[in-house]
Amino acid sequence: MKNHITSLLLLSTITLLSACGISKDITTPKTDLPAAFRNDAAGDTASAGNISWKEFFTDPALQSLIDSAIERNYDMQLAAKNIEQSNLVMRQTKWGYAPNLSLQANASTNRPSDNSLNGLSLNQFLGTPHIEDYTAALNLSWEADIWGKVYNQKRSALAVYQQTREARKALQTRLVAMIAQGYYNLLMLDAQLDVAEKNLQLNDSTLRIIRLQYNAGQVTALGVQQAEAQRLTAAQLVPQFRQEILVQENALSILAGQLPARTNRTTSLNEVALSTNLSAGIPSDLLSRRPDVKSSELELTVANAQTGIAKANLYPALVITASGGVNAFKFSNWFSLPASLFGTVAGGLVQPVLQQRKLQTQYHLAQIEREKAVLRFRQTVLNAVGEVSDALARMEQLNSRYTIAAERVHTLQSAISNADLLFQNGMATYLEVITAQANLLQSELELSTVKRSQLSASVDLYRALGGGWK
Repeated sequence: MKNHITSLLLLSTITLLSACGISKDITTPKTDLPAAFRNDAAGDTASAGNISWKEFFTDPALQSLIDSAIERNYDMQLAAKNIEQSNLVMRQTKWGYAPNLSLQANASTNRPSDNSLNGLSLNQFLGTPHIEDYTAALNLSWEADIWGKVYNQKRSALAVYQQTREARKALQTRLVAMIAQGYYNLLMLDAQLDVAEKNLQLNDSTLRIIRLQYNAGQVTALGVQQAEAQRLTAAQLVPQFRQEILVQENALSILAGQLPARTNRTTSLNEVALSTNLSAGIPSDLLSRRPDVKSSELELTVANAQTGIAKANLYPALVITASGGVNAFKFSNWFSLPASLFGTVAGGLVQPVLQQRKLQTQYHLAQIEREKAVLRFRQTVLNAVGEVSDALARMEQLNSRYTIAAERVHTLQSAISNADLLFQNGMATYLEVITAQANLLQSELELSTVKRSQLSASVDLYRALGGGWK
């Protein structure tokens, strides 16, 4: 017996020493990252993505919306439940090295035929036609982790758990960006509604003057009709903007995990401070800061572990079993110690034979999945760098657009004042006044749109840099 145990231990040692060559991991690939982002005018190594969202968004009303969304948004709550699930699985895999232990207690009776060999023996030696059996035992089964299967299961479960945490961070970055962009869109709609209402009042004033001139015979009915048409153009924008405001408020309420309600605003679009010189930092920092990039890197860890498990399934499994307890064929002697004690120990190697082809296929599939994980990681990093560069380019060009749009509005506001004075003194036609009013309306609406786009671009840059989850 001692020789057999020694042989098993020797075999286990030999196979354990060779286990390190079973499956080699693919390390995280090095990506070709630029030294700096394209269009990064700031050129600072400190990235805006390191700023917490409460420091980046200083508007109290916006902060309140984001706070509510992080706490009450149902997608965020589902992400938290996913973390709980993966945590339970990870904690369970820590028991992978422990043996399976079970308690067994049973009683049975067997009444063989009187004409059978067992029946004749019972009657001859025990003087009874039946035999009873009573057993209480502890059964142990343990598979030696020769090929690192349990180790890889633990590693895979840990990586999946970390992925769920990164997934929650990625969800929060998207959610914070969506709330901020929705809030800024709401401020834009407020500004455009104000523009439409002011322009409507201006059209009313112009229409009254043209009607007076029509009554005096100075203009034709065509002038009145064109003035009325211009007024209606501004008038129809008012219900349109009010409708869009209600829809946007409802969308923000749902994102914040609340019933549709009015969204509190503590500032106007023109009062929002715009950071025009946000630093993108160093591209290599994205690998550790962006949750989606980190999750993609963890996916490679999972793929490595699954490949190791698939490879280990091709090799023999060393299983050791043991059982011990008390056994008797009479109830009165069941717990009579030490006579009723028994124990067995066994060990064996199990090598799959007919399943070898299937296991080989599973191993090759796992290798391909690992190679795909490498490609997905590279693609995720490439997309991340592209998103930052896109946001920087938008911010740069939108700054120029805003300057031009603001100058145009200022020019048209002066033109409106001049046109009104000239019209009242008979030195300009009603068509010139109407044209000036139409141009001003369009320009002021466009200016608010560009300002919203600037704010949206800054939010996109913040999200692309991995900001929002801190």
